[in-house]
Amino acid sequence: MTALDRALLALGALAGLLGVASSAAAAHVSGADSLKTAAQFLLLHAPAIFALVALSVAGTTHRLLTRIAASALVLGLALFSGDLALRALHGAPLFPMAAPSGGMILMAGWLLAGVAALVPARR
Repeated sequence: MTALDRALLALGALAGLLGVASSAAAAHVSGADSLKTAAQFLLLHAPAIFALVALSVAGTTHRLLTRIAASALVLGLALFSGDLALRALHGAPLFPMAAPSGGMILMAGWLLAGVAALVPARR
């Protein structure tokens, strides 16, 4: 397992933790629909990041593409969920177009995950 794999696992765990924290915060903030959405995305993608790292380490999928896919999910989550959470809690965006950019990166990550499954793994 590489340092990148370990970092991705740690970031996946952080996504899960932030997803639970965001869910709890959303229960106590009125009008927190965007915070709930951020929490759902974090909680949904955290296990996906773990799975991609596991597939990569096991050599089941193309390692480089799978690591890039997992990295894209992490970056996309940071932008998308981070922007939604900041808007809900502080009324200000992360930066203009952060959420749409994060969403596009998330979609690219999922596409890369599919491609990584189709490209033969190097042994």
